[in-house]
Amino acid sequence: MSSSSLPEPSLTASTLTPPTRTALPFLASQEIILNELTDTLAQISQAQANAAIHAILNAPRIFLTGAGRSGLALKMAAMRLMHLGLTVHVAGEITTPAITTGDLLIAASGSGTTPGVVLAAVTASKAGANILAITTAPASPLGTVATNLLVIPAATKQDDSAIKSQQYAGALFEQSVLLLTDALFQTMWHLRGENAAQLWKRHANLE
Repeated sequence: MSSSSLPEPSLTASTLTPPTRTALPFLASQEIILNELTDTLAQISQAQANAAIHAILNAPRIFLTGAGRSGLALKMAAMRLMHLGLTVHVAGEITTPAITTGDLLIAASGSGTTPGVVLAAVTASKAGANILAITTAPASPLGTVATNLLVIPAATKQDDSAIKSQQYAGALFEQSVLLLTDALFQTMWHLRGENAAQLWKRHANLE
């Protein structure tokens, strides 16, 4: 039998580990994720988003920090802010300078208690910088030190109740960070009036 005539593999309970779980069809999984994102993003405060945009566009320099997948989402946001022509640094990179008065730190932590993120926010605040916190918990240590908040009403990593999200380990928050910052970018891009060709000139050419 040729390889082209081999049957397509099927996803059944017997192919999963552990084998006791019933397979969830891919399209159903996709629908769960998209519905959760639509519902969550619709609840984000327009006033908070507008304040965040004002803080970003008026900061002389922007720094971003987050751990794990939240940190990866913010690195994607950092690239887009660079495309806008803003001065952007990712905390922890070897060439990142000291944050100082008037700068903006964008910090993401679902729980608002991630030690490294909270420490960075406290350090930035002591240096006179403004803090834009993206979190699910406005009363958390990160939230209370923040100048501006973007509250995402998603489940935190250790919330496995499946009430706010059926996804695993804070995935909804991390996905929302990416889409929220992309929406902020989209808004700022149109506010600044540059076309795509102008932004593309700033794209990395040493990749």
